[in-house]
Amino acid sequence: MSIKSILDHKISRKSFIRGMPAAAAAIAAVPGLQLAQATSAAATETETRPGYYGAPRTWMWNPNANTMVDTSKWKKDGPYTIGFSNASISNAWRVAFQHGVLWSAGQHRDEIAHLLVTDANDDPSKQIADIQDLISQGVDILLIAASTEDALDSVVGRAMEQDIPVVMVDRKVKTASNYITYVTASDWALGRLEAQWLCETLGGKGNIVMLPGIAGSSVAEIRIKANEEVFSKFPDIKVLEKQYCDWNPATGKSVMAALIQKHGKNINGVLADSALQGYGAIEAFLDAGYKDGEFPPMTGGDVARMYQLANKHNIKMVGIDYPTSMGITGIETALDVMKGISVPDKVEVSFQVVTSPGADTVSVKGDRHLLDHVSMDDPGDLSPSNGLPAGYNPSTFNPDYPK
Repeated sequence: MSIKSILDHKISRKSFIRGMPAAAAAIAAVPGLQLAQATSAAATETETRPGYYGAPRTWMWNPNANTMVDTSKWKKDGPYTIGFSNASISNAWRVAFQHGVLWSAGQHRDEIAHLLVTDANDDPSKQIADIQDLISQGVDILLIAASTEDALDSVVGRAMEQDIPVVMVDRKVKTASNYITYVTASDWALGRLEAQWLCETLGGKGNIVMLPGIAGSSVAEIRIKANEEVFSKFPDIKVLEKQYCDWNPATGKSVMAALIQKHGKNINGVLADSALQGYGAIEAFLDAGYKDGEFPPMTGGDVARMYQLANKHNIKMVGIDYPTSMGITGIETALDVMKGISVPDKVEVSFQVVTSPGADTVSVKGDRHLLDHVSMDDPGDLSPSNGLPAGYNPSTFNPDYPK
């Protein structure tokens, strides 16, 4: 299958998947934005069960080359004790992510004897101590979402040196040899897509502010690099300021309020790498007196409240959820390692591009529109791409898992 045939002919999502790997090989040669759109388009068709909001949890639909890791040296009989070191549950995304890990462990109760869970409260020093404690409890494998990639690098490497396999999920550490695989979604694709959408929406000219997540987090830093790649193609896009917002709505609101006070109507666009700070930014515009239809275009996925506010106030936006369903994938990948099944060195969960009505651009088109992704009745802290059972509500969900 040639690149031209993919670009010139309409291919159904089912036929795209059936065409793997031929379609994947051709798409891989197309520029990054088209690649990301094809990935998410293929993903949508692979999960049709009621209530599924997320993307497929199967690495094979990722149309990138995978280096497979032989895990036979860690193969052992179960049931297993898994240590899960989470950076925190300090925001709605992290809560849904942890819910996925716990729920998935419950679904594999016959294979998992214990899931030991720690919460570092976004403190790298505490997470180092947490990991050391999990090791002392004799875990068979570690599943780690690192608070920052530099600070956790050494302790993760020491675990591997002690022959305890490590699967990174959500956030990684700096040295790839310090872990077996990394379960993620493509932060490079996400960062390029959101930046490309904003630049095209502004007609290639204007002033923007950037509201990234946590400084030093691999997720935030990769997205910034991807954003900047795109900005280099648009010399008339000027970044007025970049301020980290810790993926926190209150911080996003206070930072955006200060930026509005400083730059006012000179702000033509807002690039938030998540709705966690993005909806706080919308609230800042509301407090500043902006009326429906007056808001600058904005980016940000992950939680329902931003989508709901964008719909209510006629805000042009694109949302790209970093799927919390990767927590489910993390457990499944850890079990593969324990069974000696080869795994790719990066497990990329696919995402969907969500646009408000009429917000598609030449390069970035929505897989679905805003109110197809969330409803106005959904809990505001709902992570839409959660992969959990129908009716999932983060406030009431109480997963049963092997403690």
